[in-house]
Amino acid sequence: MSDSKPIPGSIDELESLLAREDYVSGRALSTALYLALRLGRPILLEGEAGVGKTEVAKALAGCLDRDLIRLQCYEGLDIHQAVYEWNYARQVLEIHLMRDGGNLDRTAAAKELFRREFLIERPLLRALEHDGPAPVLLIDELDRADEEFEGYLLEMLSDFQVTIPELGTVRAPRPPIILITSNRTRELHDALKRRCVYCWIDYPDFEKELRIVETKVPGAGRALSEQATAFVQELRQADLYKKAGVSETLDWVTALVALNDNRVTPERIDQTLGLLLKNQEDIHTVRGDPVRAMLDRAQNRGVRTSYAGQEPANKWATSSKT
Repeated sequence: MSDSKPIPGSIDELESLLAREDYVSGRALSTALYLALRLGRPILLEGEAGVGKTEVAKALAGCLDRDLIRLQCYEGLDIHQAVYEWNYARQVLEIHLMRDGGNLDRTAAAKELFRREFLIERPLLRALEHDGPAPVLLIDELDRADEEFEGYLLEMLSDFQVTIPELGTVRAPRPPIILITSNRTRELHDALKRRCVYCWIDYPDFEKELRIVETKVPGAGRALSEQATAFVQELRQADLYKKAGVSETLDWVTALVALNDNRVTPERIDQTLGLLLKNQEDIHTVRGDPVRAMLDRAQNRGVRTSYAGQEPANKWATSSKT
């Protein structure tokens, strides 16, 4: 992208830009993002899965008109998948060509085989050498990678550079905007955290999650959005192995719209629990009477929320039965 936007001049401006990308940001997150941008520091976003950490990078790239480069972390990830590797097939072909031409000198061959054209760029190196405006680099779910890879990142996070033994140090002419996410399945090292601006993203409260639902699923309508959001808020209070994240809320509301529902019923919840919960024991725990009890509490929550102003946003049924 050639016409990127400048770094926002205030937290309010950044929030406004994120909102245009349909991202609902709280003040703490907006402040952390603004400081990371202004100070030129990476930002580390931690929180439960599904609370919108990855979406931050997508929204930021969109509102700043920057390219997004993503590195998805996993167990066993090393520099060959993350930074660079040599094109082995081309190197072998080059050896054959040198042999056929009678020029196979070992010292000369070593220099010839490790030229830049034989290098395959992976996400981290691609972000450092990116043409044009500095891209947004998303290092997603770093906690899934091994500690050795986390240690390797320290050079890049401190100096925006990586070292390739055969070629030397590669520095970024324009440091990328780096976002690191973690679901905290393991604790990240203090050395990495010290290099970053840190922000914890929690499950949103009712008002914020309702704004997210209305923004992302505008076809749901106010009544269904309120009921569904209030139910998910109650569902998160249950003792479950894995709570429903915001992404599950959005999937569920989208499914309810696809089923032409305009209100939430216990029967429909039982039928669609697999969109909210991804563990069979959790589904078994809440299906049936617990769902009805949670829906009753959610309806009461909705009534209280609706009558907080002068007029109710909608009128819910006083019973959870269809």
